[in-house]
Amino acid sequence: MSDQLIAFTSNYADNSTEAGFQFTFFCDTCREGYKSRFTESTTYKKKNFFKGLGDVIGVVAQLTGQSNLGSSLTRGTNAISQKFNGMSPEWHKEHEVAFEAAQNEARGHFKRCPKCNKWHCETCWNEQAGLCVADAPRENVEVAAARAQKMVKDIGAAADATPVFTGKADARQTICPKCSKPCGEGKFCDNCGAPLQLPACAKCGALNQPGANFCSGCGGRM
Repeated sequence: MSDQLIAFTSNYADNSTEAGFQFTFFCDTCREGYKSRFTESTTYKKKNFFKGLGDVIGVVAQLTGQSNLGSSLTRGTNAISQKFNGMSPEWHKEHEVAFEAAQNEARGHFKRCPKCNKWHCETCWNEQAGLCVADAPRENVEVAAARAQKMVKDIGAAADATPVFTGKADARQTICPKCSKPCGEGKFCDNCGAPLQLPACAKCGALNQPGANFCSGCGGRM
């Protein structure tokens, strides 16, 4: 037997067990849930009562030597327990009643938006506009979010305008005076090993490429 449960919202979970009934209803926006109070199953209590009664009678029968009586009563109790085991008709009736009560309990924690017709929790509900926050965002939240986005853009623009390299970029390559190939930045040529002493201008002291006729700093003759 299966219950035909029709909820006020399609987003719900049935947490019921043999021992009782409980349901969780979810917000259509944030998916946060509200869990109803647990309702104990009457059939489950009866089942445990008869099971406990059968166990007691069985123990008494064994103590008094009437084991046959105890065994028969125990078998009868087990048959009654099986009747209420799992999804019995009585359990299903309780289930439907508990489901309706859980819906009435949960409705007080949700609002239905007249625009999107979805159910929303209090967090996702704009009380002033009478709509959900998806259809009517809160002004203070949008202002704060816009300011935060603008702040991030301003930080990026300031970072782009800030120089991070203060040295001098020199794209010229040093040519070895011996092999006439780029020789790197060391004291000796990377290709032939010749020393790479850069001659200094006698006038301004600037270092120049080997073989230069004029100083790159002041233009004077080397």
